[in-house]
Amino acid sequence: MLVFSNSKINIGLWILNKRSDGYHNIETIFYPIQWQDIIEVIPNLQQQNQIEIFNYGLQLNIPLEENIIFKAYQLLLKKFHTLPSLKVYLYKQVPFGAGLGAGSANAAYFIKICNELFDLNLPKEEMFVLASQLGADCAFFIENRVSLAKEKGDVLYPISLDLSSYYILIIYPNINISTKEAYQNCIPKKRDFSLMDVINKPIYEWKHYLENDFEKNIFDKYPLIKKIKEKLYQKNAIYSSMSGSGSAVFGIFEHLPELDEFKEYPHFLQSPKIQ
Repeated sequence: MLVFSNSKINIGLWILNKRSDGYHNIETIFYPIQWQDIIEVIPNLQQQNQIEIFNYGLQLNIPLEENIIFKAYQLLLKKFHTLPSLKVYLYKQVPFGAGLGAGSANAAYFIKICNELFDLNLPKEEMFVLASQLGADCAFFIENRVSLAKEKGDVLYPISLDLSSYYILIIYPNINISTKEAYQNCIPKKRDFSLMDVINKPIYEWKHYLENDFEKNIFDKYPLIKKIKEKLYQKNAIYSSMSGSGSAVFGIFEHLPELDEFKEYPHFLQSPKIQ
């Protein structure tokens, strides 16, 4: 079975407070983007409980046990005890350490593939629970709908937000940022209004209210990321932000943006849907 595993951007990301379990409560909006990895899963019905993962395209260069698809397979084995052995061919196109959720999406799509291939009959809610054990944003990709995310990012509320009439340009500045690094020195901040209050304002006003709380510390450490955001505004972005914990930066445009100054970086342009 062959699937295309998409990514996401974060529209606003507020770090509200630190939890007793060491995580942080956040508020953000996950918006699906069609920058995709490709996953092919081939079962071997003659063998059981083994998985091989072949990495093409962007190289992960990690041990098999650290691959999130391997971890997803182990979770399924804990529940079902036996599964056919698998060969997984992963063609990576979406940068990792970019705040685009590509790894989480790979795991979520893998769970959905196995559910279909092996007639596991997992309801959506149970796939959510499994995916949440692999990453805070992993469950989002089970349903893949625009959602307001709260708590650790794993409590999801589907919302109505349609950016399909705009261009969305994503720039990856060849900087890999771990979530742990992004949270260092971040100071939680409570707001007197909700993220939905901001989203319901005209999109031209978002830049005055809609913050990513990771940006300040990340920009201080990596000035290039700040420079790219500023350049997107100079190119007439309506709104620009770093996605998630970085390092990718996106801009929302009403008209086709110029790409010349960004060609040295991996990038993706999502064009408006034809009405």
